[in-house]
Amino acid sequence: MYYRIIRNDILKSKVITLTTMIFVAAAANLVSLAAILIVNLSGSLDTLMTQAKTPHFMQMHSGEIDTARLKAFAEQNSNVDEFQVVEFLNMDGSQFIFGEKSLANSVQDNGLSVQSEKFDYLLDLNGNVINVSDGELYAPVSYMKDNTTKVGDKTLISGKEFTVAGFLRDSTMNSSLSGSKRFLVSNNDFAEIKDLGNIEYLIEFRLKDLSSVGAFGTAYATAGLEANGPAVTYTLFKMMNALSDGMMIGVILLVSVLVVAIALMCIRFTLLAKIEDDYREIGVMKAIGLRVSDIKKIYLAKYASIALAGSILGFALSFVFKDMLLKNIRLYMGGSENSSFALLFGIIGILLVFLAIIAYVNRVLKRFRKISAAEAIRFGNTQEKSAGTKRFSLSGNRLFNTNVFLGIKDVLARKRMYATMLAVLVISAFIMIVPQNLYNTISSKGFIKYMGIGSYDMRIDIQQADNIEEKAAEIVKAMSSDSAITKVAVLTTKTFKAKTEDGSEENIKIELGDHSIFPIAYSEGRAPATEDEIALSTVNADEMSKKIGDAITLLIEGKERDLTVSGIYSDITNGGKTAKAIFTDNSSDIIWSIVSAELSDKSLVDGKVSEYADKFVFSKVSDIDEFVTQTFGSTISSVGKASYAAIAVSLIITVLVTLLFMKMLVAKDRYSIAVMKAFGFTNSDIKVQYVSRSVFILVVGIVLGTLLANTLGEILAGFAISSFGASKFNFAVNPLTAYLLSPLMMIIAVLIATMFGTSRAGQIKISEHIKE
Repeated sequence: MYYRIIRNDILKSKVITLTTMIFVAAAANLVSLAAILIVNLSGSLDTLMTQAKTPHFMQMHSGEIDTARLKAFAEQNSNVDEFQVVEFLNMDGSQFIFGEKSLANSVQDNGLSVQSEKFDYLLDLNGNVINVSDGELYAPVSYMKDNTTKVGDKTLISGKEFTVAGFLRDSTMNSSLSGSKRFLVSNNDFAEIKDLGNIEYLIEFRLKDLSSVGAFGTAYATAGLEANGPAVTYTLFKMMNALSDGMMIGVILLVSVLVVAIALMCIRFTLLAKIEDDYREIGVMKAIGLRVSDIKKIYLAKYASIALAGSILGFALSFVFKDMLLKNIRLYMGGSENSSFALLFGIIGILLVFLAIIAYVNRVLKRFRKISAAEAIRFGNTQEKSAGTKRFSLSGNRLFNTNVFLGIKDVLARKRMYATMLAVLVISAFIMIVPQNLYNTISSKGFIKYMGIGSYDMRIDIQQADNIEEKAAEIVKAMSSDSAITKVAVLTTKTFKAKTEDGSEENIKIELGDHSIFPIAYSEGRAPATEDEIALSTVNADEMSKKIGDAITLLIEGKERDLTVSGIYSDITNGGKTAKAIFTDNSSDIIWSIVSAELSDKSLVDGKVSEYADKFVFSKVSDIDEFVTQTFGSTISSVGKASYAAIAVSLIITVLVTLLFMKMLVAKDRYSIAVMKAFGFTNSDIKVQYVSRSVFILVVGIVLGTLLANTLGEILAGFAISSFGASKFNFAVNPLTAYLLSPLMMIIAVLIATMFGTSRAGQIKISEHIKE
């Protein structure tokens, strides 16, 4: 019986059934994709870091090193499982020549390394530890992706020729956020060119208990061991590797939740319309003694069938798209050992969507209890109330065309019914605008304020060099006499010891200099203005439990000195653990210096970058726009793809919902349309009324959706950004796309869908429907 009823009902309303099934399929597809991607990303990342045996704690150091003292520390610390020191030969990017290309413009610290002995292995694209022969070179996988080189190419590094034998995955430096890239060569080749670059040491530890890595870092700092460079932990390596694809998955997850909500709203609307259509029949069934539970089963069976078909279709479609979305994960991290679990979690995601739909339909069907059999048989439909529009009369209308006025009045008279379409359009606008705003923000120049960097045009990094202070002074002197440069600032980073609450010491990197020349945005407080003030990055402030006005004790030139926290700022460089101050110090070694410059004419940036790179070969000169692009290129690309997909999803939703709504509205308003025709309204008049309704709801939906995107959307995006060091996140909105192109695309979509959806209104005959 159920099969026959369902089949007949589906054949009677093919378009509505198909549209509903498409929404369920879209929701199921996105939820399944998000689940599959999350499990695969997690599995691939775990596999990479397990195969590579990623260090739990790594201290980068430039300068003199006492290996014996480090070894003694490792042997005495009961938590150390393995210890090693890896040499990283840092070389200028211009020394890497791949045919006609070079890495001269790379903002990464490119260098050579040999295969590690105990852990931190460099892996090939099959996940195997690489054994490299003399004359061979393995390049980072990022240079394969951007087509810098390919297998078999001849490469010159400081004049020595190598053959690119393959590409490597580096669990510590895969991400563009790491700031460094390792090329793998043989021991003999490394020894031959070792004197042509600057050696940086990677002091690495594997611990017996990973959860105690914080205590281990404190013990390392307290021991006063080599620390002339950033320290990075296993957790940070994991976060940096997951960031780009993680943000894309986050956008898909957000869109999937919203599409599920839209699918439920559409099902509610179609179900209520169906109940309205069957109102008299429901009354008859109640009158002859059928239980409400039996009547509910008929409707539940139909929507269970639609939900099941849509869920299966969505799951099948996830197999079509997953390989494309997993491509980047597989390239950088390899395959996942959890791929079978990914399938299972995809099925669980589909099952949750299916159960949510059934539960929701069951809830909506509870209104059967409120239907009066006598009223249903007598009137054949619900008795709508149109309170609230008495003052909105046609005779008093001076603003709108009659048809436009009647369309708007109908929306105001039946607000509850139109609320569903409004809610869907609000969510569609949200889906379209939020990913766009996120993409525009992280790809804009203004995003550097979330990197703890001021707004300037050119950046010169001096590190891995002797006499850094003198070299910085030399650059500043040259810039001072350059008429094209309007402002210059020098910021020097040094490591100091900070006392913690329990009396122990830990290293803190502080950027010293005048921070008012190129100010950054502070989430709380302000920049340090006196020598007794310090500003902390969000991560440092959280770890040290410091807020504005708190004191922090530093060891400066051998003496304890209390500084007051004046500000807290966002920073996603150096693991997000930085600080800024203006005091002077002559005791600590300089880790690096940055010379920043602003140009009077932005078009001169490229020329000035080349000029200063040739003049000061010991430094790394970058166009700040290029610096941001190279550092966040993969993240920007991933979010960009997700934002374009969100636009497509939003437009499809808008078209389908409007089409569905209008078709059902025309079916519901058959009597009203027949009456209007009897009064002399033409088919075009009636279409204008329906278009007016659609456009009125759309305008309200776009306004509310835009407001929601710039408030709640900004908060949601802020959660994603804050996970890697930024806080007080603000969207950088592109007005052209957010306020003109996006609404225009939605308006066109709604107009087209309304025209198709109301096409049957002209076929309604007065004689057939007035007698109802």
